[in-house]
Amino acid sequence: MSERKITYEEIEKYEFVFAKVPSLLLGTMIRRNSDVVSKFKPQIVSKLNNLNEVQQEQLDTILNTEVSTLQELLKEAYEHSGKKQYKQLSDPKAAPFLEKNLSELKKIVEEKE
Repeated sequence: MSERKITYEEIEKYEFVFAKVPSLLLGTMIRRNSDVVSKFKPQIVSKLNNLNEVQQEQLDTILNTEVSTLQELLKEAYEHSGKKQYKQLSDPKAAPFLEKNLSELKKIVEEKE
């Protein structure tokens, strides 16, 4: 796993992304263990092509961090922001959803390279 750790301050800049997904919808996606990444692959590839060096490093760190560690960070993010989406993703029941979508994102990143 990566020695570098992602911090709340780094993800705080992307909080607007979580606001785009209503918590009710996110809860449904988590319960169904939906593959969200594959559904938005073209948009993701487009964004990946525009990442700067710092963003690429942050993405690499996230992709190489244990889900349990990411969930601890999401719990911290919830405590700071009060965003329900962070709370939902920090729940242990969301681990399979996170694992699936991080795995799909890794595949896309590897294809791009």
